[in-house]
Amino acid sequence: MPVPLPRAFDKYEGLGNDFILLEAPVDASMETAWAVALCDRRRGVGADGVLLLTPSRVAGAAARMKVINADGSVPEMCGNGLRCIALHLAERRGLQTMDVETDAGVRSCEVAGALVEVSMGRVRVLGERSLEVEGLLLLPWLADAGNPHAVLFGEHAAGDPERLGPRIATHSAFPQGTNVGFAAVREGRVDLVVWERGVGLTLACGTGACAAVAVACERGLLPGGASVDVRLPGGTLTVTRDAASGETRLRGPARHVFAGQLP
Repeated sequence: MPVPLPRAFDKYEGLGNDFILLEAPVDASMETAWAVALCDRRRGVGADGVLLLTPSRVAGAAARMKVINADGSVPEMCGNGLRCIALHLAERRGLQTMDVETDAGVRSCEVAGALVEVSMGRVRVLGERSLEVEGLLLLPWLADAGNPHAVLFGEHAAGDPERLGPRIATHSAFPQGTNVGFAAVREGRVDLVVWERGVGLTLACGTGACAAVAVACERGLLPGGASVDVRLPGGTLTVTRDAASGETRLRGPARHVFAGQLP
């Protein structure tokens, strides 16, 4: 029998990547249609996704995070969502460091005021892929940051992410879909716009930032082992990747926007 979800919710955002957080005292699930309705920016609360926070199934972890995108799809991982979850646990339970169970594994988190740093695990670079899109030959590099990414480096026209992003994300080469990053290395940082699978253009994408840095290091565009600022439309995230292991940490601000009660 389905477990009823609470009516109280909190709205969080990390660099404009915004979420509706629902905390359930027992393991619970959410109907896809309800998640889509909540994320509707005209008729619902409005968000890029829903964060469902439930008790962990893993010993020692403070909680479990499940993410539901605005279109009802379920991603394996969400870096900004995890940072919002960590801030919520810090504010509600007084935890400054914690482990959180995700569908990509257990991730460690540390909160220092409004800044939240989270472990993103090992980000793997999977190599280059040749794609034909709208008569163009594109050569994205693929990476696994707990969820799939295709990253295009170079100079991009302003409309490229919105025009090419959905076509790459749903290309037959990616049966499960993929996130798509449009990146450029400038003065030692990465400038990035991401078309998120199941969401569309977002102001920030944590896993996308990690994937872009991993690819840039693998290609020799950035030195391995350094902390790299990734500038997104919503602001800047800092990604630190261990050159040997690929273990990656993500740091940036998160904010509680408001609390509410669903009817």
